Amino acid sequence: MTLSLRYLRMKLADAGLLPTSKVAKIAWYVLAMDVLLFVLQEIGGWLKLSFAQYLGGWVSFLSFVAILLFLVLAFRWIRARMLWRLRNRLIVTYVFIGVIPVVLLVALAVGSFYLFAGQFATFIVTTGLDSELVSLESANNAIAQQVAAQMRHGGSGTTAFEDVRQEDKIWAGRQICVWLGKKAVVNSTPVGDGPAPPLLPAHLGNSFHGVVRDHDHLYLRAVQTVPVGGDTLTVLSSEPFDQQMLQELATNLGEISLYAVGLNLRKVEPGQGKKVASNDGSKVALTISKPEGDYVLDTGNEAPKPTYTAGTVPPLAARVDPQVTFFTTVSVVDWDTNNRLSPAGIGVQTRVSKIYQRLFAALGEFAPAVEFGLLFMAIFFGVIEMVALVIGTSLTRTVTGTVAQLYDATSHINRGDFKHRIPVRSNDQVAALANSFNSMTASLEKLIEEQKEKQKLENELVIAQEVQSQLFPHHITQLASLEVHGFCRPASTVSGDYYDFLTLDSDRMILAVGDISGKGISAALLMATIHSAVRAYSLQDIPSLREPMAVGTAPGSATMVASRLHNLDVSPSALLSLLNHQLYESTPSEKYATLFLGIYNGAERQLTYTNGGHLPPIVMSEDGSIRRLDCGGTVVGLFDNVVYEERSVQLRKGEILLGYSDGVTEPENDFGEFGEQRLIELVRENRELPLPRISEIVTAAVDDWIGANKQPDDVTLVLARAR
Repeated sequence: MTLSLRYLRMKLADAGLLPTSKVAKIAWYVLAMDVLLFVLQEIGGWLKLSFAQYLGGWVSFLSFVAILLFLVLAFRWIRARMLWRLRNRLIVTYVFIGVIPVVLLVALAVGSFYLFAGQFATFIVTTGLDSELVSLESANNAIAQQVAAQMRHGGSGTTAFEDVRQEDKIWAGRQICVWLGKKAVVNSTPVGDGPAPPLLPAHLGNSFHGVVRDHDHLYLRAVQTVPVGGDTLTVLSSEPFDQQMLQELATNLGEISLYAVGLNLRKVEPGQGKKVASNDGSKVALTISKPEGDYVLDTGNEAPKPTYTAGTVPPLAARVDPQVTFFTTVSVVDWDTNNRLSPAGIGVQTRVSKIYQRLFAALGEFAPAVEFGLLFMAIFFGVIEMVALVIGTSLTRTVTGTVAQLYDATSHINRGDFKHRIPVRSNDQVAALANSFNSMTASLEKLIEEQKEKQKLENELVIAQEVQSQLFPHHITQLASLEVHGFCRPASTVSGDYYDFLTLDSDRMILAVGDISGKGISAALLMATIHSAVRAYSLQDIPSLREPMAVGTAPGSATMVASRLHNLDVSPSALLSLLNHQLYESTPSEKYATLFLGIYNGAERQLTYTNGGHLPPIVMSEDGSIRRLDCGGTVVGLFDNVVYEERSVQLRKGEILLGYSDGVTEPENDFGEFGEQRLIELVRENRELPLPRISEIVTAAVDDWIGANKQPDDVTLVLARAR
């Protein structure tokens, strides 16, 4: 069971469905609660339990919350998957920066163009209607003046408009009424027995023109009052706003619908806002601002139906010729009450080609030039957008391609393939980045190779350290009259210092301490050479020298040295001379060593020594006085045919021989060098302690003197005490 759950969790994690974030955990928790409540609701409904009916609201609420949370998770998942690649990120960025603004601008332009086209279409209709009103008013004013003039000269005044009706076809459908004072004297209609003259409302002034509603019918009316004698002459011209007039307005435009009734304006009271619905739930179409305040257009519970419809929607003039539908209102005055809150509506349906034709009709011969200019600008802007799109795509591919190559290159580097290089085909900052990565990869490859060589060298140094550690004496055979102790701590892996204790017999021992020039492997090799040579030359009978050949020497020079040392006993100076010649012949000219050699004779308590340029060892008496063993010569291996002097000193019981390298006395800190005097004082103060303990005290003091700094040189200390 546990393994199955682990396997399921692993599969869900691989598919990215395992909830790890807080939102995911909350979403799954809400979904689980929703499912649980839904199951309880179904069970309760099946068992007819009372609580089941109260769970429906919670199920709906939790379902809504779960859907919302999972939509958030889906958005995060899509974003994580789609936007992981830099190319997708750049594409999305380009879409938001370059494409979406263009789309919005195009949408704004299309919307603006549509609004402009609709406004222009309604403008054509309202302009035609206004033109008809202006024509009606002008003609009515002229008739009023003519009738007044005829009446002033005693005529009836009817011939004025009868002549007009016969001469102008426009007046064929118009009604003309004349009042002299309050008395109707003329009622001229298109047909003999026409409608009765309208009553003159009290709100009319001396002149009036506009669209009026009289007994649910719309008319275009103009009224003019002229004084005649002691009375007033009122002339009214009226033309029905009907199907015929609508047909004239729709000529060469499209389909026009007139909504004579069904529209009402409601005033917006302070604090109600712009959109105010009526009490009966009617619809609000738009807001109209007037000097006395804002009004909303109320269409009622039902959509208004057109009273008249004239014309037809023009056919397509091209493949792309969208239909334009727009609506406007016309102010209508109630003839009896002067109420202006029930306007008429006019709906226009036409096509862009018709509007375009009407718009450019006034340009005459210049219309083709304007059309060409607009077409050229559209093509020019389209080409610019396409070029921008191509350039943006190309630049995006340049960046994303390089990033993809960098990602692929890092995968190669992660696998240890440091020979992989990114191809560079451009000369920009991205190419510089690729070159920098290639340079870094080359440096890493070189560094890895150097690290391998360094590791190999360190391994060899460890081996050399192990070999060198075997060269220092580990098991020292102490003489009855002499106790010895040696210590060497390299500054690095291997040491260039040297010390040795070589027991010749029960009474004799060779003591050696030296320092090789330089550090590292070369110094360690020279130290090993000196160690081997000292031991080899010390254990053979020098006077006999059966084979007069030193290691690394020429046969002639070896014979010369052998003949010179033929009659000498085994002595430090002889050993040092022979060793000097060997090193001079077998090592580079810049390589040399300092070496102190001493042979202690226990029977006589005598130390015979020579010093080849090393720091003079010190013999410290029991009373604290010191003697320096400085007899000898120059360094070993730098010059040939060097003669080293030797001297013998007596070691009395309790006296201590102190030999050391410059790694003991020359370390520095802010107070200067450790110094020989400090070394002498330490040994003098602790002379009664065992030699290993004295060595520990001295090296600890040197470490304290160095502090946190790195040990500058090998620390070597040789102690011998006569007993």
